[in-house]
Amino acid sequence: MLAPSLQSWLDKYLLYLKYEKHLASKSIDSYQRQLNAAFENLNIDSWALFDTHNVRHILNQARRKDLNPRSIALRLSTIRGFCAFLIQQNVLTQNPATSISAPKQGKPLPKQLNVDEMHQLLDIKNDDILAIRDKAIMELMYSCGLRLAELTSLNLQSIEAGCQLRVLGKGSKERLLPIGKVAMLAISQWLKLRPEFADEAEPALFLSKRKNRISTRQVAKRMKLWAANQDLKQSVNPHKLRHSFATHILESSSDLRGVQELLGHANLATTQVYTHLNFQHLATVYDNAHPRAKKNK
Repeated sequence: MLAPSLQSWLDKYLLYLKYEKHLASKSIDSYQRQLNAAFENLNIDSWALFDTHNVRHILNQARRKDLNPRSIALRLSTIRGFCAFLIQQNVLTQNPATSISAPKQGKPLPKQLNVDEMHQLLDIKNDDILAIRDKAIMELMYSCGLRLAELTSLNLQSIEAGCQLRVLGKGSKERLLPIGKVAMLAISQWLKLRPEFADEAEPALFLSKRKNRISTRQVAKRMKLWAANQDLKQSVNPHKLRHSFATHILESSSDLRGVQELLGHANLATTQVYTHLNFQHLATVYDNAHPRAKKNK
């Protein structure tokens, strides 16, 4: 257990993440878990004494617990962020975690559904109210590339004139997205039946049978169920729909910046990792676009 003098700075950092960085509560909980695990056996009485030796010891402990390289890299990144905050507060003069390299890790590409599989998933003929709701959910997620938390936080007022969706993303950043015609039709069908699930004052766009806002767990569970019902050969989850959206848009448009805006990524590098492009596709884009790559005809 950390000494009170150390714990107080951890508490201040979490408040900083909430009120200054505007991180979502789930992100803050993740930071807290990482920091608690990192510092559980820390044997110092002041953060001013925290050094590279301590950081290496923490990472070695993580390796002995068989954490994978990705988890160890996340822990190191979390420590760096906390130390940067301590420097801001004049507690540390330098960041002891910056000189330590994260372990090498593979970068598995997110899996996706191809266009035919997406059509198969969304070709729902059932006219049951839950089927109509679920179809609207999946059509909207695929039409707009939404994160799961973004979808469940949508309200009726999120749908604006001109088939547009106002989304509150990570860091409380808003973006305005176009809604495709098929998704808009599915939503319209759901809205006709929504009063059966909704109290008059309920703002949520999507509701459960209990007449409250649908949860992220319920959406994931229903999506898994529909994958089986529609005879897909692979499992389906909300993240896979978001990645499929990004991949299909990028393959059709080759507009990486545009996809970045649609996904709400702060950095282009995130979009590059997130999307699934093979080298041949990139080479084709280059050959068609770069002035020095075009051959004389």
